Amino acid sequence: MKRAALYLRVSTLDQHPENQLLDLRQLAGQRGWEIVKEYTDHGVSGARARRPALDQLLADAHQGKFEVVVVWACDRLARSVRHFLEVLDQLNHLNVEFVSCREQLDTGGPLGRAVVTIISAIAELERNLIIERVRAGMRRARLEGQRIGRRPAEVDRASVLRFRIHGHSLSQIAKAHGISRSLVSKILKQEKMTSHEGVSQAPSQTAENRPPEMAA
Repeated sequence: MKRAALYLRVSTLDQHPENQLLDLRQLAGQRGWEIVKEYTDHGVSGARARRPALDQLLADAHQGKFEVVVVWACDRLARSVRHFLEVLDQLNHLNVEFVSCREQLDTGGPLGRAVVTIISAIAELERNLIIERVRAGMRRARLEGQRIGRRPAEVDRASVLRFRIHGHSLSQIAKAHGISRSLVSKILKQEKMTSHEGVSQAPSQTAENRPPEMAA
């Protein structure tokens, strides 16, 4: 006899999960499953990935407390395809089957596993299409001369250097100028490199390039 966990979710506090519960108990009875626990999220949106009851269900799944999770409908588990597949993937790795009453989806059988594979492939295709559309839009914007990304921060570099010369810390300089410590560090490093390059490129005072009055 398989041990089953029932998961129920209602999005508003004035809704009641009893209708879902009756159908799930009936399904479990028809298949001869032992219901070991019922998890219910009250007044929680399906768009939220973190939910108290769902988090507890997944934690118990890791401890091997049941072999199958039963829901009334797939949208009770998740509203987004991505989150739905993430939960199914976790259950699959734990060898826990998933059954949805309304869609008659059962990952314990070959048809159910095939459906999940198809859903995963479609979701991956959709993600790739979105990425390609974003990249195409960025390429078009560059060709049109539009700036991509955030504008560079306008910083008084001379003021930053003066603050540093006067012994202020990176955090103090950053706070005074409204910028990050990393940007302050970058400005100081750039100034240091520029100073070194200027010194290395300065001509040495040999007999050929000394001022006339210094020549022997």
